[in-house]
Order: sequence, then C-alpha cells, then structure tokens
Amino acid sequence: MSQPLDTLWYTRCPVPTGLGIAVQKGWLEDALAVQGTAIRSLREADDQAVRESHFDHSLQNSVRHGGSIPALWARASGRETRLIGLSWADEAQLILTLPDSGIRGVKDLKGRTFGLPDWSEAQIDFTRAQALRGLENALRLEGLEVADVERIDYRLDGTFSDERAPSRNGLGAFAGRRRGQNPELVGLLRGEVDAIFLKGAHAVQLAQQFGLHRVIDTGAHPDPLVRSNNGTPRTLTVDLNLLERHYAAAVGILGAVSRAEEWAWAHPDETRRYLARETNSSEFWVTQAYGEDAHLRLRTELDEQAIAALQDFTDFLHRWRFLPRTFAVRDWIDPRPLESLRQGTARRAS
Repeated sequence: MSQPLDTLWYTRCPVPTGLGIAVQKGWLEDALAVQGTAIRSLREADDQAVRESHFDHSLQNSVRHGGSIPALWARASGRETRLIGLSWADEAQLILTLPDSGIRGVKDLKGRTFGLPDWSEAQIDFTRAQALRGLENALRLEGLEVADVERIDYRLDGTFSDERAPSRNGLGAFAGRRRGQNPELVGLLRGEVDAIFLKGAHAVQLAQQFGLHRVIDTGAHPDPLVRSNNGTPRTLTVDLNLLERHYAAAVGILGAVSRAEEWAWAHPDETRRYLARETNSSEFWVTQAYGEDAHLRLRTELDEQAIAALQDFTDFLHRWRFLPRTFAVRDWIDPRPLESLRQGTARRAS
C-alpha cells in the first residue's frame, strides 16, 4: 500500500534530462501535488549534508536524474537505491589540444602529457572518471592504452557541494564558482600539458573560443560502448524507502518526466531554450553539443542497449578503483514504476 509522502527531494545535473524540464515547467510539482506532496531541491538546501546527497544519495525520499557516476558509486557503496529509468542523449566528448601541438589524431597522443582534474576531497570525483573514460575509449580505437600517455593531475580543494546552488525565480541555477573550474584547461593553454578532455555544451564553446584542435569526439562514434560515459546513459534513481512506502510518488515522478519528454518531441525550439537554461549555456552551444535533434533524444526507458552500456561503464569504474565493488546493473533495476506508468497510460487510451 502506497502511503502519502510529505516532501520529495529532487536533484538533477546541469544536462539535458526530462526531470529538468519537468521541474522548469512545474509538472513535477503538479504530478505530486495531487498526493499532497511538496517538492524541494537538494542543490538549493542550506545544509551541505543535504546537498551532498546529490552525489551519495543519502537522503530518504529523493530522486536523482543525471550523470551515472555518483549514482553507481552510491549503489556500490551500499546505498539502498533503485534504478527506475535510463535516458540517453548523446553529447560532445572532446579530446582537445593546442593547434600547434603536432597532435592531429589519437595515435599522436602516445608519449604525450594529458591533464586530469583531481578533486581528491570529494567522495566521488566524477570529473576525473569521465575524463579517463573518454581518454581510454579514444586510445583503444588505435590499439593504445592509458599507460601510453603521461597523466598530469590538477588538484582542486573542497567538494562539489561546498556551495549552495543559487535560485532565480524559484528555479535552481547551476552556475557556481567551484563547479566551473577547469584547471586542466588552464594547464593546456599554458603549455603544461598536451591534451585534455571536456564534454557537453561548455566543451564545444571553450574549444571554439580558444581555437583548440579536436583530436576526437568520442560522443559521435557509432559504437555505443565508445560513447558510453557519465552522461550516456543518464540514470534516474530513487531510494528504496520511496519505492517501498510511497510507490505512487515514484510513478508520479516518471509520469512528470514522460510528460516533459513528450512535450519536448513536439517543441524543438522551446526545448532548446529550456536546455540552455539547464546547461547554463546558449541555444547555439546546446545544438552544437547535443545535436539539432536534441529534443528527440529525451527518452527515459529501460532499453537493453542502455543497460549493457551502463554495465560496461560500471566495470570500467571498478577497474579504475572509482567504485569499491562492481555489481550487476540488472539487479539494481526496478521496472515496476515504468510498467505501472505504461499500464495506466494504456488504460486511459482504451
């Protein structure tokens, strides 16, 4: 029996997600208001321990839609969470060099230096993990390994949740001094390293602004396992308490996400504006990073390709010691809320 839920805590990453649009449109609030549930943003909380739940999923009755690394780390560390949906919006994943570096293709990276962020005080350094994934996937296309390049670390102090996310007109913003740091980019521009990895809208914007050479965009490769990284696929997760005691809320969350995605498919121009706000970027850079069909890529399902890619990525994170253990992604999935949503939609249509 599903019990009423007083408050749902939500959080999403500054990337294209159905949950992000549902929050902006007020549809998540609408979906849960019928159950008497209020919604609150983790990222805007005054308490850092609450904000840190974006990464460690420690807060009960919470939902998270975004990059998979923190969600996988929380699960591998023993958090009782469940995966209820996967979305896959391909994005630019760039290895960048200076134009006069002599590095034209991936094979030219052999023996060169590669800059990596190092948030050593964070519980899980997703920025470092996604950069290593992009580097390894690129090198393996040419029969090379990460050991074939020299890694240079750029240490950053503090954690990703040190600062409260600002709110403008009730909409949580993602711009923040700490989250925007790219010391490896500064190192590249100074000539301290030969190459770096950046992804998403800000990657394509910075590459053009500084006239950087794109060695490869692994996000455009035809093999989904090469494209698989922190954002491909993105995980929609809830804690077990929410599922066991407030099941109707979990279905309502998916309903709001589905509503936002279906709206996006029919409203490409408006969707780009919403995604620009989500990513703290412009519509132009959103298109460059996520494609002209970005509005069509917002689909939260549990398809086999996404599950296989997430398993491959989980094994990668464990091999590189970002996870304390590996696990079967399929055992983490609870398909019931998605099935309940589809059954309800089918009944209303009949």
